[in-house]
Amino acid sequence: MVDAVIFDLDGTLVDSAPDIHSGVNELLAAEGVAPLAFATVRSFIGGGVAVLITRVIAATGLPATRHADLCSRFIARYEHDPGGLTRPYDGVEAALDALADLPLGLCTNKPEGPTRALLAHLGWSGRFSVIVGGDTLAVRKPDPAPLALAIQQIGGGPVLFVGDSEVDAETAHRAGVPLLLFSGGYRSTPVADLAHRAAFDHWQDMPALVR
Repeated sequence: MVDAVIFDLDGTLVDSAPDIHSGVNELLAAEGVAPLAFATVRSFIGGGVAVLITRVIAATGLPATRHADLCSRFIARYEHDPGGLTRPYDGVEAALDALADLPLGLCTNKPEGPTRALLAHLGWSGRFSVIVGGDTLAVRKPDPAPLALAIQQIGGGPVLFVGDSEVDAETAHRAGVPLLLFSGGYRSTPVADLAHRAAFDHWQDMPALVR
């Protein structure tokens, strides 16, 4: 039995890669730089905005001195237009409804501002009692501190963490928390090579794993 469930966001609850790809290419267009392919940008997702932009700079040859400015502009764009292309994965809303008797939280590397803007856009502002974003602390996942903070804020006790990626698997392992791994997200490592309590391909199967 668990007392609460904490979720990653991008690649776990929602497919935000189309919006992130669009936002990156808007930045590049403003810089006079050719766009990056969708698959390329998708592979950059998972470490938060700072890591995303670091990888964009490396892929395009933009000066590293532009990093802070590009991060700020990307975050501002995402808060202004949080979810035009972002969609929940099939079955997510029904799964969240099925777990509504438990406290639910978020632990994401997306900054808090864009996270809350996206939740409002999706009509999810009241679904999560705890939100720990990529800028809530000075460190981000896979450092275990954000997940530890989310657990503390949600009331402690046994929790499950639900994620999709290598970052989430390492975070859960370092925090000593069991991971439910959604196989349809942004990971590039085989499921069998990631530490997890159980994996699921479809969100309709997830509530039964929690129970």
